[in-house]
Amino acid sequence: MGRIVAVCISEKKGTQKEDVGSVTLTTDWGIETDAHAGKWHRQVSLLSHEKVEEFRARGAEVDSGAFGENLVVEGYDFKTLPIGTKFKCNDVLLELTQIGKECHAHCAIYQTMGDCIMPREGVFTRVLHGGTISVGDELTIVEDAPCTE
Repeated sequence: MGRIVAVCISEKKGTQKEDVGSVTLTTDWGIETDAHAGKWHRQVSLLSHEKVEEFRARGAEVDSGAFGENLVVEGYDFKTLPIGTKFKCNDVLLELTQIGKECHAHCAIYQTMGDCIMPREGVFTRVLHGGTISVGDELTIVEDAPCTE
């Protein structure tokens, strides 16, 4: 079981996200008002809180959302989970669609630290069922969750 530590959005792609505490997700779209929402496979990004803390321990001064992640979650090492894994949080159902991503232009974090964890630790999901997610909510892995439209 995981716990939501931060819920982050940004209005423009390529910018750091800001922790807003709570968001509404729309089926097959993503987080309302987030720049990455849309009809594609990377609607919501997740990053492990433990991996962020490891990075901070190396001297990085990064806030939640600095890597462009939407949800910071305690309790999971996301990159070890298979594509297709489903997560439930309240009414929200997410499906893991991609692990990691290519970094085309090194971000400010990479330029400062010589490294960025999002390309290898971040994962992406699509929204199978919408609802609300807030800091403190539980995120669980569900087996064979029905795809609700």
